[in-house]
Amino acid sequence: MRLTAIDIGTNTILMLIADFSPDGRLTVLRDEHAIARLGKGVDEHRAITPDTFERTFGFLRSYRDLSDQLHSEKIIACGTSALRDASNRQEFIRSMKERLGFEITVFSGDEEAELTYLGAVSEFLRPGEEQYFGVLDIGGGSTELVLGTGKTVERKQSLEVGSVRLTERVLKSSPPSSLAMSQALNEIRAQVTSCSSLPSHTRLIGVAGTLTTLAAMDLQLPAYDPKRVSGHQLSMDTIQRIFNHLGIKTVDEILAYPQVLPGRADVLLAGILILVEVMKRLNAERITVSDRGLRYGIAIREFMRAAPNKITIHPERSHDAFQS
Repeated sequence: MRLTAIDIGTNTILMLIADFSPDGRLTVLRDEHAIARLGKGVDEHRAITPDTFERTFGFLRSYRDLSDQLHSEKIIACGTSALRDASNRQEFIRSMKERLGFEITVFSGDEEAELTYLGAVSEFLRPGEEQYFGVLDIGGGSTELVLGTGKTVERKQSLEVGSVRLTERVLKSSPPSSLAMSQALNEIRAQVTSCSSLPSHTRLIGVAGTLTTLAAMDLQLPAYDPKRVSGHQLSMDTIQRIFNHLGIKTVDEILAYPQVLPGRADVLLAGILILVEVMKRLNAERITVSDRGLRYGIAIREFMRAAPNKITIHPERSHDAFQS
């Protein structure tokens, strides 16, 4: 069985194409990302703009074409925060269905959190061991924190603050003023008050672009390498150091770093600020980076439904086919 899972986020669109073999193993064929900024202006206007319709359509069409080329049997596409917030989401979904031929499902915050957790922990699970995880997903429109044991989610919460939302509301200049930084901190802290310290035995895992970019910068990678990024640990000291370094730079200066992709430079500082404040609230000194997340959770759930009790939860990449 071959499946395509597409995660249409506020800032990025991610696609996974994977095989589910008869022996129950998930093998990654392609893992793609594009910064489409679907949520541009959604926080202010509560609607997806016509330009964004066309920009997003272009990325989704290329994903559908690649899926067709690799003979994927099924496409599962989901939307998250930006589509939940947009008043014209049904128009967007209808337009994409008519032009691309596949349905987009808008996940609730709870469903997004559960599948992100499943995808993130999949590469760290050790059979036969009771493991405690916290998964932090800093998105463009919201931030999700999920706690669980093994594959089982036990508690989750969604914070209405994300890198794109915070940038558009407060951190509009580059570098931001001290007043803007103070306002941003106030917004984040108002959201994280409901978070509490993690038990000492919990492994905190971070997914999405802020975390993977920080890992790539810490490793000084000349090109993104998922095998080195996933599993890399970031200390609070390292995160603070990078934040202090970037906080005095313009967007163009940040974009000059080879690890920072176009479309992420202007929202990276906001993402790091959210990360720092959440980690402080959780009393966490380290976080493990994963380049997996929602799209992996979608694929794993689908495969588990097709063959219960057979899937190997730890996915492997087909290195010949993998594209970063």
